Amino acid sequence: MTADGIGQLESGAAGLGLRRALLGPLQSSPPGDFDFLECAPENWIGVGGKFGAALEDLTSRHPLVCHGLSLSLGGVAPLDETFLHRVRRFLDLHRVPLYSEHLSYCSDDGHLYDLLPIPFTEEAVHHVAARIRQTQDIVGRRIAVENVSYYAPAPADRDQPALREIDFIKAVLAEADCDLLLDVNNIYVNAINHRYDASAFLAALPSERIAYIHVAGHYDEADDLKVDTHGAPVKDAVWSLLGEAYRVHGLRPTLLERDFNFPPYAELVGELATIRKVMDDVSPRSARRAHG
Repeated sequence: MTADGIGQLESGAAGLGLRRALLGPLQSSPPGDFDFLECAPENWIGVGGKFGAALEDLTSRHPLVCHGLSLSLGGVAPLDETFLHRVRRFLDLHRVPLYSEHLSYCSDDGHLYDLLPIPFTEEAVHHVAARIRQTQDIVGRRIAVENVSYYAPAPADRDQPALREIDFIKAVLAEADCDLLLDVNNIYVNAINHRYDASAFLAALPSERIAYIHVAGHYDEADDLKVDTHGAPVKDAVWSLLGEAYRVHGLRPTLLERDFNFPPYAELVGELATIRKVMDDVSPRSARRAHG
């Protein structure tokens, strides 16, 4: 395999999602607003015209990582190898050091337009790990999988004892020999919704597998029900959990996810400044430079 890890990104990097609604501000942004961009390859492969030109302009000046939406790693239909070969060409063209996907499935005789949890069983571990290995072989890279939010109890198999979510994730990472895209907001949301300790879950993750981090806003449906939306500012409790992630696992490149309800660009830059402040509270930039 090639392009193992995230060599083009520093551990203290803070990034934004490459959304078409933000193309103007991103292209005209002064140096230092953001350190890298992230896009869904499904939304950009084969795109030409002004959008394609904007993509080429941005990736010529900023590192790009890719976060997939439709691979359905936990599904039962064969992986779309044609699509994966197109992804590989896109990653190579834009010098993308990391491709990630969700540890979930999103298809069943067609696209379901949602990310659904995989049963937390040993059989599912073997199934999804094999599909991750197949993906890595085709794209020629080690990939990262993201811990996802879910709202009903994870589907179970009455013939197999269920694993805990944390044990399922760790087993997949080990058997697939892949990395983890750590979504801090998803840990917070799941911990509230499914009544577990977010700090204990975070601490149990293998540091050596964490490639980069997502942080996002969510919706407070009720005190005991949170919905991961990517459509609101990051909440204080999630900022605190992000700082805990850095203290436990070390700094990682961190992506601010915002998919809709876009505020003025300056507000997004302000949230990136908060990411950097949380990083500095754990490891001041002056000390990082001295050891860099």
